Amino acid sequence: MRGSAVDAASEAYRLFSAEVSELILWVNGAFGSGKTQTSHELHRRIPNSYVFDPENAGFYIRRNLPKELKLDDFQDFPMWRSIAYEMLGYLDREYGGIVIVPMTVVDPSYFGEIVGRLRADGADVRHFALCASKETLLRRLRSRGDGANSWPALQIDRCVEGLKNEAFRYHLDTEGLSVAEAAEAIAELAGIRLVPDNRGPLRKWADRVRTQIGHIRWR
Repeated sequence: MRGSAVDAASEAYRLFSAEVSELILWVNGAFGSGKTQTSHELHRRIPNSYVFDPENAGFYIRRNLPKELKLDDFQDFPMWRSIAYEMLGYLDREYGGIVIVPMTVVDPSYFGEIVGRLRADGADVRHFALCASKETLLRRLRSRGDGANSWPALQIDRCVEGLKNEAFRYHLDTEGLSVAEAAEAIAELAGIRLVPDNRGPLRKWADRVRTQIGHIRWR
């Protein structure tokens, strides 16, 4: 692996060297950091895994409220944070595998309401923030059709600044990493065994296009 992302891991994360089969793997990062693609790459290579996207609950809340009650950011609804916590707690207790969560959260207090509570309950939550320069984030957003004035692009500065908080360690620099390399770095740091990726280039491309199309959001 490129030189490598794992070589830069802190010793604190080396305590995850023992292989695990049950945990919550939270993949954070600014919009355009590759959370969704990396999470689905992990899912494809972890047999007993499930991708839980709390964003779906946020869109449900917004679709089912009168316009007078809608907020610009669904994370500001206490009910969204409660749903994310309750759902992840249920999955952690009942699923018996690895739950992958691709979700941008940059407010430490909101993060504490979800991840802090889960950890206090005894859940093993391993968090990774995918980091890249603003230029790279904007380029990645353009590649999926989000211009410089789109909602995701306008959140970059806020997200990058918020993720500097120590609450959001481990910070994984993805500037020079492919999606596969980022997934492999996370798996190694978290102590998760990936199955070999025997797909050809065309199948890999098709899988990523399907993932991208499946996560187009209309705001």
